[in-house]
Amino acid sequence: MAHFDLPYARTRLPLDLPDSRVKAVLTSRAESYVPAGTQSELVAEALANPIGSPGVSELARGKKHVLVITSDHTRPVPSRITMPLYLAAIRKNNPGVKITILIATGMHRPTTREELIAKLGEDIVAHETIVVHDAYRNEDMTFKGILPSGGELWLNKLVDEADLICSEGFIEPHFFAGFSGGRKSILPGVASQKTVLWNHNALFIADKMARAGNLTGNPIHEDMLFAAKAAGLAFILNVVINSDKEIIAAFAGDVEQAHRAGCELVAGMAQVAPVPADLVITTNGGYPLDQNLYQTVKGMTAGEACVNEGGVLIIVSSCVDGSGGDFFYHLLADAPSAEAASAALNGVAPSETEFDQWEAQILARILCRCRVIVVSTDADKAMIRAMHMECVDTVEEAVALADRWLGREAPVTVIPDGIAVIVR
Repeated sequence: MAHFDLPYARTRLPLDLPDSRVKAVLTSRAESYVPAGTQSELVAEALANPIGSPGVSELARGKKHVLVITSDHTRPVPSRITMPLYLAAIRKNNPGVKITILIATGMHRPTTREELIAKLGEDIVAHETIVVHDAYRNEDMTFKGILPSGGELWLNKLVDEADLICSEGFIEPHFFAGFSGGRKSILPGVASQKTVLWNHNALFIADKMARAGNLTGNPIHEDMLFAAKAAGLAFILNVVINSDKEIIAAFAGDVEQAHRAGCELVAGMAQVAPVPADLVITTNGGYPLDQNLYQTVKGMTAGEACVNEGGVLIIVSSCVDGSGGDFFYHLLADAPSAEAASAALNGVAPSETEFDQWEAQILARILCRCRVIVVSTDADKAMIRAMHMECVDTVEEAVALADRWLGREAPVTVIPDGIAVIVR
Protein backbone atom coordinates (compact mmCIF):
# COMPACT_ATOMS: atom_id res chain seq x y z
CA MET A 1 0.00 0.00 0.00
CA ALA A 2 1.33 3.45 -0.97
CA HIS A 3 0.81 6.16 1.66
CA PHE A 4 0.70 9.91 1.00
CA ASP A 5 0.32 12.91 3.31
CA LEU A 6 -1.13 15.62 1.09
CA PRO A 7 -0.75 19.30 2.10
CA TYR A 8 -4.08 20.84 3.09
CA ALA A 9 -4.37 24.27 4.77
CA ARG A 10 -1.99 24.09 7.75
CA THR A 11 -2.16 20.31 8.05
CA ARG A 12 -2.08 17.22 5.80
CA LEU A 13 -4.65 14.73 4.57
CA PRO A 14 -3.72 11.05 4.41
CA LEU A 15 -4.23 8.93 1.30
CA ASP A 16 -3.57 5.22 0.88
CA LEU A 17 -3.62 3.62 -2.55
CA PRO A 18 -2.80 0.07 -3.59
CA ASP A 19 0.71 -0.03 -5.04
CA SER A 20 -0.74 -1.47 -8.22
CA ARG A 21 -2.76 1.71 -8.83
CA VAL A 22 0.13 4.17 -8.48
CA LYS A 23 1.52 4.81 -11.92
CA ALA A 24 3.94 7.54 -10.81
CA VAL A 25 4.69 9.99 -8.00
CA LEU A 26 6.03 13.33 -9.22
CA THR A 27 7.89 15.39 -6.63
CA SER A 28 10.36 18.22 -6.51
CA ARG A 29 13.90 17.37 -5.52
CA ALA A 30 13.69 20.35 -3.16
CA GLU A 31 12.50 17.89 -0.53
CA SER A 32 15.85 16.09 -0.56
CA TYR A 33 17.94 19.22 -1.09
CA VAL A 34 20.40 19.78 1.75
CA PRO A 35 20.83 23.52 2.45
CA ALA A 36 24.29 24.91 3.11
CA GLY A 37 23.31 26.51 6.40
CA THR A 38 20.46 27.65 8.60
CA GLN A 39 17.73 29.81 7.10
CA SER A 40 19.23 32.99 8.55
CA GLU A 41 22.73 31.99 7.45
CA LEU A 42 21.56 31.42 3.88
CA VAL A 43 19.96 34.86 3.71
CA ALA A 44 22.97 36.58 5.30
CA GLU A 45 25.31 34.80 2.87
CA ALA A 46 23.24 35.90 -0.11
CA LEU A 47 23.19 39.52 1.05
CA ALA A 48 26.96 39.41 1.60
CA ASN A 49 27.61 37.95 -1.87
CA PRO A 50 25.20 39.61 -4.31
CA ILE A 51 25.02 38.53 -7.94
CA GLY A 52 25.67 41.18 -10.57
CA SER A 53 25.36 44.10 -8.18
CA PRO A 54 27.05 45.89 -5.29
CA GLY A 55 25.68 44.94 -1.90
CA VAL A 56 22.50 46.61 -0.70
CA SER A 57 24.51 48.26 2.11
CA GLU A 58 26.60 50.04 -0.51
CA LEU A 59 23.62 50.91 -2.66
CA ALA A 60 21.88 52.45 0.35
CA ARG A 61 24.88 54.57 1.35
CA GLY A 62 23.88 58.26 1.16
CA LYS A 63 20.30 57.54 0.09
CA LYS A 64 17.43 59.44 1.68
CA HIS A 65 14.51 57.11 1.05
CA VAL A 66 14.62 53.35 0.43
CA LEU A 67 11.56 51.47 -0.77
CA VAL A 68 11.43 47.77 0.12
CA ILE A 69 8.72 45.84 -1.72
CA THR A 70 7.52 42.56 -0.22
CA SER A 71 4.84 40.00 -1.05
CA ASP A 72 1.37 39.99 0.48
CA HIS A 73 -0.50 37.48 2.62
CA THR A 74 -1.07 35.06 -0.27
CA ARG A 75 2.61 34.23 -0.66
CA PRO A 76 4.68 32.09 1.75
CA VAL A 77 7.72 34.36 1.79
CA PRO A 78 9.34 33.80 5.23
CA SER A 79 9.64 37.54 5.89
CA ARG A 80 10.01 37.06 9.65
CA ILE A 81 13.47 35.75 8.77
CA THR A 82 14.35 37.75 5.66
CA MET A 83 13.06 41.23 6.46
CA PRO A 84 15.02 41.92 9.68
CA LEU A 85 18.25 40.90 7.95
CA TYR A 86 17.35 42.95 4.88
CA LEU A 87 16.56 46.08 6.87
CA ALA A 88 19.74 45.71 8.91
CA ALA A 89 21.81 45.47 5.73
CA ILE A 90 20.15 48.59 4.28
CA ARG A 91 20.84 50.55 7.48
CA LYS A 92 24.41 49.29 7.92
CA ASN A 93 26.01 52.31 6.21
CA ASN A 94 23.01 54.60 6.57
CA PRO A 95 21.37 54.10 9.97
CA GLY A 96 19.05 57.09 9.70
CA VAL A 97 17.69 56.36 6.22
CA LYS A 98 13.93 56.54 5.69
CA ILE A 99 12.55 53.11 4.76
CA THR A 100 9.07 52.37 3.47
CA ILE A 101 7.88 48.77 3.16
CA LEU A 102 5.39 48.45 0.31
CA ILE A 103 3.14 45.36 0.32
CA ALA A 104 2.83 44.07 -3.24
CA THR A 105 -0.79 43.00 -3.38
CA GLY A 106 -1.12 43.08 -7.15
CA MET A 107 -4.89 42.99 -7.59
CA HIS A 108 -5.53 40.96 -4.41
CA ARG A 109 -7.54 42.29 -1.49
CA PRO A 110 -5.64 44.46 1.02
CA THR A 111 -3.50 42.66 3.57
CA THR A 112 -4.90 43.08 7.09
CA ARG A 113 -2.89 44.18 10.13
CA GLU A 114 -3.21 40.67 11.56
CA GLU A 115 -1.83 39.21 8.34
CA LEU A 116 1.02 41.73 8.37
CA ILE A 117 1.94 40.67 11.91
CA ALA A 118 1.80 37.00 10.94
CA LYS A 119 4.05 37.71 7.97
CA LEU A 120 6.50 40.30 9.28
CA GLY A 121 6.30 40.00 13.05
CA GLU A 122 4.93 42.37 15.67
CA ASP A 123 8.13 44.43 15.97
CA ILE A 124 8.38 45.37 12.29
CA VAL A 125 4.67 46.17 12.04
CA ALA A 126 4.90 48.36 15.14
CA HIS A 127 8.06 50.25 14.22
CA GLU A 128 8.39 50.40 10.42
CA THR A 129 6.45 52.43 7.87
CA ILE A 130 4.27 50.02 5.90
CA VAL A 131 2.06 50.86 2.93
CA VAL A 132 -0.35 48.35 1.37
CA HIS A 133 -0.53 48.78 -2.41
CA ASP A 134 -3.98 49.38 -3.88
CA ALA A 135 -4.11 48.75 -7.62
CA TYR A 136 -7.50 50.47 -7.89
CA ARG A 137 -6.44 53.92 -6.68
CA ASN A 138 -5.43 55.65 -9.91
CA GLU A 139 -4.38 58.73 -7.95
CA ASP A 140 -1.64 56.63 -6.33
CA MET A 141 -0.08 55.66 -9.68
CA THR A 142 2.66 57.12 -11.84
CA PHE A 143 3.16 56.53 -15.57
CA LYS A 144 6.44 54.76 -16.38
CA GLY A 145 6.24 54.13 -20.12
CA ILE A 146 4.90 51.67 -22.68
CA LEU A 147 5.40 47.93 -22.22
CA PRO A 148 6.99 45.87 -25.01
CA SER A 149 3.53 44.50 -25.72
CA GLY A 150 2.08 47.98 -26.17
CA GLY A 151 0.28 48.40 -22.85
CA GLU A 152 0.65 51.37 -20.52
CA LEU A 153 2.86 50.90 -17.46
CA TRP A 154 1.39 52.52 -14.35
CA LEU A 155 3.05 51.81 -11.00
CA ASN A 156 2.63 52.87 -7.38
CA LYS A 157 4.01 56.40 -7.17
CA LEU A 158 6.27 55.43 -4.28
CA VAL A 159 8.69 54.13 -6.92
CA ASP A 160 9.24 57.76 -7.93
CA GLU A 161 9.45 59.06 -4.37
CA ALA A 162 12.24 56.68 -3.29
CA ASP A 163 15.84 56.98 -4.44
CA LEU A 164 16.56 53.25 -3.98
CA ILE A 165 14.11 50.45 -4.72
CA CYS A 166 14.63 46.94 -3.37
CA SER A 167 12.38 43.91 -3.15
CA GLU A 168 12.12 40.51 -1.54
CA GLY A 169 10.24 37.44 -2.64
CA PHE A 170 10.51 33.74 -3.34
CA ILE A 171 11.08 31.70 -6.46
CA GLU A 172 8.83 28.82 -7.47
CA PRO A 173 7.38 27.63 -10.77
CA HIS A 174 4.61 29.95 -11.96
CA PHE A 175 1.94 28.66 -14.28
CA PHE A 176 2.12 31.50 -16.82
CA ALA A 177 4.96 33.82 -15.79
CA GLY A 178 7.48 30.93 -15.82
CA PHE A 179 8.71 31.56 -12.29
CA SER A 180 7.64 33.77 -9.41
CA GLY A 181 9.99 36.22 -7.77
CA GLY A 182 12.30 38.91 -9.14
CA ARG A 183 10.47 41.24 -11.49
CA LYS A 184 7.01 40.12 -10.29
CA SER A 185 7.42 42.38 -7.25
CA ILE A 186 6.80 45.27 -9.65
CA LEU A 187 4.39 43.78 -12.19
CA PRO A 188 1.87 42.71 -11.03
CA GLY A 189 3.00 43.46 -7.44
CA VAL A 190 2.75 47.27 -7.36
CA ALA A 191 1.16 47.96 -10.74
CA SER A 192 -2.19 49.55 -11.47
CA GLN A 193 -5.18 47.45 -12.40
CA LYS A 194 -4.98 48.77 -15.98
CA THR A 195 -1.42 47.50 -16.36
CA VAL A 196 -2.08 44.13 -14.72
CA LEU A 197 -5.12 43.52 -16.90
CA TRP A 198 -3.13 44.24 -20.04
CA ASN A 199 -0.23 42.01 -19.01
CA HIS A 200 -2.57 39.12 -18.16
CA ASN A 201 -4.50 39.28 -21.44
CA ALA A 202 -6.05 36.30 -23.20
CA LEU A 203 -3.54 36.19 -26.04
CA PHE A 204 -0.62 35.98 -23.61
CA ILE A 205 -2.32 33.40 -21.39
CA ALA A 206 -2.93 31.21 -24.45
CA ASP A 207 0.66 31.63 -25.67
CA LYS A 208 2.54 28.30 -25.59
CA MET A 209 5.61 30.09 -24.19
CA ALA A 210 3.67 31.40 -21.18
CA ARG A 211 4.04 28.22 -19.15
CA ALA A 212 5.61 27.05 -15.89
CA GLY A 213 9.39 26.98 -15.96
CA ASN A 214 9.85 29.05 -19.12
CA LEU A 215 11.16 32.61 -19.37
CA THR A 216 12.56 32.59 -22.91
CA GLY A 217 10.08 34.09 -25.35
CA ASN A 218 7.47 34.37 -22.61
CA PRO A 219 5.54 37.60 -23.39
CA ILE A 220 4.24 37.94 -19.83
CA HIS A 221 7.75 37.70 -18.39
CA GLU A 222 9.12 40.17 -20.96
CA ASP A 223 6.60 42.81 -19.92
CA MET A 224 7.35 42.12 -16.25
CA LEU A 225 11.10 42.48 -16.69
CA PHE A 226 10.65 45.74 -18.61
CA ALA A 227 8.45 47.05 -15.78
CA ALA A 228 11.04 46.18 -13.13
CA LYS A 229 13.76 48.02 -15.01
CA ALA A 230 11.50 50.99 -15.74
CA ALA A 231 10.70 51.21 -12.03
CA GLY A 232 14.38 51.21 -11.15
CA LEU A 233 14.31 48.01 -9.12
CA ALA A 234 17.97 48.00 -8.10
CA PHE A 235 18.28 45.00 -5.76
CA ILE A 236 16.35 41.85 -4.96
CA LEU A 237 16.48 39.25 -2.22
CA ASN A 238 14.74 36.04 -3.29
CA VAL A 239 14.60 32.73 -1.46
CA VAL A 240 13.78 29.16 -2.42
CA ILE A 241 11.64 27.21 0.03
CA ASN A 242 10.65 23.58 0.55
CA SER A 243 7.20 22.15 1.27
CA ASP A 244 7.56 23.09 4.94
CA LYS A 245 8.02 26.73 3.81
CA GLU A 246 11.62 26.68 5.05
CA ILE A 247 14.40 28.52 3.22
CA ILE A 248 16.79 26.13 1.46
CA ALA A 249 18.59 28.69 -0.74
CA ALA A 250 18.80 32.45 -1.18
CA PHE A 251 19.82 34.79 -3.99
CA ALA A 252 20.45 38.51 -3.88
CA GLY A 253 21.57 41.20 -6.29
CA ASP A 254 20.59 42.32 -9.78
CA VAL A 255 16.91 41.88 -10.65
CA GLU A 256 17.68 39.85 -13.76
CA GLN A 257 20.91 38.03 -12.92
CA ALA A 258 20.10 37.03 -9.34
CA HIS A 259 16.59 35.98 -10.30
CA ARG A 260 17.81 33.85 -13.19
CA ALA A 261 20.33 32.12 -10.92
CA GLY A 262 17.52 31.24 -8.52
CA CYS A 263 15.30 30.07 -11.36
CA GLU A 264 18.05 27.75 -12.60
CA LEU A 265 18.28 26.11 -9.19
CA VAL A 266 14.49 25.74 -8.94
CA ALA A 267 14.24 24.36 -12.48
CA GLY A 268 16.90 21.79 -11.73
CA MET A 269 14.96 20.58 -8.71
CA ALA A 270 11.38 21.01 -9.91
CA GLN A 271 11.30 19.81 -13.50
CA VAL A 272 9.74 16.37 -13.99
CA ALA A 273 8.56 14.50 -17.04
CA PRO A 274 4.79 14.08 -17.41
CA VAL A 275 3.34 10.65 -16.71
CA PRO A 276 -0.06 10.53 -18.45
CA ALA A 277 -2.92 8.92 -16.55
CA ASP A 278 -6.71 8.92 -16.56
CA LEU A 279 -6.68 9.92 -12.89
CA VAL A 280 -4.31 12.51 -11.42
CA ILE A 281 -4.24 13.59 -7.76
CA THR A 282 -2.49 16.80 -6.74
CA THR A 283 -2.64 19.69 -4.24
CA ASN A 284 -2.06 23.42 -4.06
CA GLY A 285 0.73 23.02 -1.52
CA GLY A 286 -1.33 23.88 1.56
CA TYR A 287 -1.45 27.29 3.28
CA PRO A 288 -1.22 30.05 2.16
CA LEU A 289 -1.75 29.19 -1.50
CA ASP A 290 -4.81 27.02 -0.98
CA GLN A 291 -6.89 29.69 0.72
CA ASN A 292 -9.17 30.15 -2.30
CA LEU A 293 -10.13 28.56 -5.59
CA TYR A 294 -8.51 31.34 -7.62
CA GLN A 295 -5.06 30.38 -6.32
CA THR A 296 -5.90 26.68 -6.58
CA VAL A 297 -5.90 26.87 -10.37
CA LYS A 298 -2.10 27.03 -10.14
CA GLY A 299 -1.85 23.56 -8.66
CA MET A 300 -4.35 22.25 -11.18
CA THR A 301 -2.02 23.12 -14.07
CA ALA A 302 0.52 20.53 -12.90
CA GLY A 303 -2.22 17.92 -13.02
CA GLU A 304 -3.40 19.24 -16.38
CA ALA A 305 0.01 18.39 -17.83
CA CYS A 306 -0.51 14.71 -16.94
CA VAL A 307 -4.22 13.95 -17.06
CA ASN A 308 -5.48 12.29 -20.22
CA GLU A 309 -8.21 13.89 -22.29
CA GLY A 310 -11.52 12.94 -20.70
CA GLY A 311 -9.83 11.94 -17.43
CA VAL A 312 -10.30 13.14 -13.86
CA LEU A 313 -8.18 15.58 -11.87
CA ILE A 314 -8.46 15.58 -8.08
CA ILE A 315 -7.00 18.56 -6.22
CA VAL A 316 -6.74 18.86 -2.44
CA SER A 317 -7.26 22.50 -1.45
CA SER A 318 -8.98 24.21 1.48
CA CYS A 319 -10.57 27.16 -0.40
CA VAL A 320 -11.65 28.43 3.02
CA ASP A 321 -11.86 32.00 1.64
CA GLY A 322 -14.18 30.97 -1.18
CA SER A 323 -13.68 31.53 -4.88
CA GLY A 324 -11.12 34.28 -4.45
CA GLY A 325 -13.23 36.86 -6.25
CA ASP A 326 -16.75 37.44 -7.54
CA PHE A 327 -15.51 38.30 -11.03
CA PHE A 328 -13.60 35.03 -11.26
CA TYR A 329 -16.62 33.12 -9.97
CA HIS A 330 -19.08 34.62 -12.43
CA LEU A 331 -16.83 34.15 -15.46
CA LEU A 332 -17.30 30.40 -14.94
CA ALA A 333 -20.59 30.15 -13.08
CA ASP A 334 -22.53 32.37 -15.48
CA ALA A 335 -21.44 30.30 -18.48
CA PRO A 336 -23.59 27.28 -19.40
CA SER A 337 -20.47 25.12 -19.64
CA ALA A 338 -16.70 25.25 -19.35
CA GLU A 339 -16.51 25.03 -23.14
CA ALA A 340 -18.70 28.12 -23.50
CA ALA A 341 -16.61 30.00 -20.94
CA SER A 342 -13.39 29.01 -22.71
CA ALA A 343 -14.65 30.15 -26.11
CA ALA A 344 -15.75 33.51 -24.73
CA LEU A 345 -12.57 34.19 -22.75
CA ASN A 346 -10.08 33.22 -25.45
CA GLY A 347 -11.47 35.83 -27.79
CA VAL A 348 -11.09 38.88 -25.53
CA ALA A 349 -8.76 41.58 -26.91
CA PRO A 350 -5.92 42.82 -24.64
CA SER A 351 -7.52 46.23 -24.16
CA GLU A 352 -10.77 44.57 -23.08
CA THR A 353 -9.29 42.19 -20.47
CA GLU A 354 -11.64 41.67 -17.55
CA PHE A 355 -10.66 41.34 -13.91
CA ASP A 356 -9.63 37.74 -13.05
CA GLN A 357 -10.15 36.71 -16.68
CA TRP A 358 -6.77 34.95 -16.87
CA GLU A 359 -7.50 32.58 -14.01
CA ALA A 360 -10.94 31.77 -15.39
CA GLN A 361 -9.41 31.24 -18.84
CA ILE A 362 -6.92 28.68 -17.51
CA LEU A 363 -9.51 26.93 -15.36
CA ALA A 364 -11.89 26.70 -18.32
CA ARG A 365 -9.06 25.26 -20.42
CA ILE A 366 -8.47 22.57 -17.79
CA LEU A 367 -12.18 21.79 -17.52
CA CYS A 368 -12.40 21.35 -21.28
CA ARG A 369 -9.76 18.63 -20.92
CA CYS A 370 -10.95 16.75 -17.83
CA ARG A 371 -13.38 16.66 -14.93
CA VAL A 372 -12.17 18.23 -11.68
CA ILE A 373 -12.92 17.22 -8.09
CA VAL A 374 -11.89 19.57 -5.26
CA VAL A 375 -11.26 17.93 -1.88
CA SER A 376 -12.15 20.28 0.99
CA THR A 377 -14.06 20.35 4.26
CA ASP A 378 -13.81 24.15 4.33
CA ALA A 379 -15.07 25.14 0.89
CA ASP A 380 -18.52 26.24 -0.22
CA LYS A 381 -19.44 23.18 -2.24
CA ALA A 382 -22.32 24.90 -4.02
CA MET A 383 -19.91 27.59 -5.23
CA ILE A 384 -17.49 25.01 -6.64
CA ARG A 385 -20.29 23.03 -8.30
CA ALA A 386 -21.64 26.20 -9.89
CA MET A 387 -18.22 26.60 -11.50
CA HIS A 388 -18.56 23.22 -13.23
CA MET A 389 -16.58 21.13 -10.74
CA GLU A 390 -17.39 18.67 -7.96
CA CYS A 391 -16.41 19.02 -4.30
CA VAL A 392 -16.16 16.31 -1.63
CA ASP A 393 -14.81 16.10 1.92
CA THR A 394 -12.12 13.43 1.63
CA VAL A 395 -9.59 12.15 -0.86
CA GLU A 396 -11.10 8.69 -0.54
CA GLU A 397 -14.50 10.03 -1.59
CA ALA A 398 -12.89 11.78 -4.55
CA VAL A 399 -11.11 8.63 -5.71
CA ALA A 400 -14.32 6.60 -5.40
CA LEU A 401 -16.22 9.21 -7.42
CA ALA A 402 -13.49 9.31 -10.07
CA ASP A 403 -13.62 5.52 -10.34
CA ARG A 404 -17.37 5.68 -10.94
CA TRP A 405 -16.96 8.35 -13.59
CA LEU A 406 -14.19 6.41 -15.34
CA GLY A 407 -15.91 3.06 -14.94
CA ARG A 408 -12.87 1.36 -13.43
CA GLU A 409 -10.03 1.70 -10.91
CA ALA A 410 -7.71 3.59 -13.21
CA PRO A 411 -3.95 3.95 -12.66
CA VAL A 412 -3.08 7.16 -10.80
CA THR A 413 -0.35 9.76 -11.17
CA VAL A 414 0.16 11.49 -7.82
CA ILE A 415 1.67 14.98 -7.58
CA PRO A 416 1.84 15.66 -3.81
CA ASP A 417 2.57 19.38 -4.32
CA GLY A 418 1.38 20.75 -7.64
CA ILE A 419 2.90 24.15 -6.93
CA ALA A 420 6.40 22.77 -6.49
CA VAL A 421 6.89 20.98 -9.81
CA ILE A 422 7.35 21.90 -13.45
CA VAL A 423 5.72 19.15 -15.50
CA ARG A 424 7.03 19.15 -19.05
